[in-house]
Amino acid sequence: MKKVWIYWVLGLLTLAVALALFTQTGEQPVIKYFPIDQSETFESFGTALDYDAEEDEDEYKVSWKVASKSENPVYLRQDVSLLYVNGRLKGVVSKWKENADVIEKETSLHGEDSQKYQAVSFHHGEVHEGENEIKSMQATSKDELYVIDSPHSLRTAFKQPGTEEEKEWKQRLDHSIQQQIEAQWQELITHYQIPRDKYTAVALTELADYNNKPFPGTNEADSERIKGQLWEGLYKNYVLGISDTKSSHPIQSYIPLILFDKNGKHLIVLYEDDTGKKHQLIQYY
Repeated sequence: MKKVWIYWVLGLLTLAVALALFTQTGEQPVIKYFPIDQSETFESFGTALDYDAEEDEDEYKVSWKVASKSENPVYLRQDVSLLYVNGRLKGVVSKWKENADVIEKETSLHGEDSQKYQAVSFHHGEVHEGENEIKSMQATSKDELYVIDSPHSLRTAFKQPGTEEEKEWKQRLDHSIQQQIEAQWQELITHYQIPRDKYTAVALTELADYNNKPFPGTNEADSERIKGQLWEGLYKNYVLGISDTKSSHPIQSYIPLILFDKNGKHLIVLYEDDTGKKHQLIQYY
C-alpha cells in the first residue's frame, strides 16, 4: 500500500471556542483511519435537520440531530457533523464515547429569514481486539432543509418541495447560494493554478453520496481508505485547526470544494476562511 501524505498550505484553521454551536464531550480525540474491519458494521446512522417550532414572528427553531449505532460496542465511537446555512459554515458538533455502540447528539439553533440548511456527518469507530491490528468502521450521512420565512407568505419548511411556490423558492435559494460558492471556488482554483478539467469537483456536503460507490477516479477497493484518510485530514486541519488564538477560523466560510484527480492519483481540498485566507490540502493515494 502506498504511503499517503496530506499537506496543508498557507496555515491551518482554528474554530472559535466561544461559538455556541461548537460542542464537544471531554478531551477531543482525533479521527484516525485504520484498515476497515469487514466484520463490524453500523446498524444505523444518520443526520436530521428539522423545523422544530416557531419562536416568535421573527425567529424560528431548527433541530440538528446526529446519531449512529454499531452492531457491537467498540473501543472508540465518534461522530462529527458540520452545519452550513446558505452555503456558509455555522457550526460543528462532535461527540465520542469509549467502549460504546451508540452515539447521539442533538442541537437546536435559532433562524430567521429564508435559509437553506445543510449538514454532513462522519460516523467513525475504532476497533481494538486484543493484540490484533487496530481497525476502523466508517460511514457518512447528510441532510438538508429549506425554511421559507417571507413577509409575503406563511412560514413553511420542507426537504423536497411539494408545491409550485416551494419549487420556486428552492430554485431561487439554490441559484443564489451556488452563484456565491462557485465564485469563491473559481477564485481558489485560479489562485492555485489548478486545471479544473483534469478533476471531478465534489462539494464537501455531497460526500455522503459516495457511501455505496467509489469516489470519482478511484476503484471500490481503494475508496474506503481514501475516504477515511480524507476525513482524518479534514478533521485535523479544517475542523479542529490549531490552538493559535491569533489564527482565523472557518466559521462563516463557504463549503469546501474537493477535486478528485481524473487519473486517480490524488485529491485536493480547497477552502477560504472568514478572513479571506486561502487553504489547500492535497492527499495522494
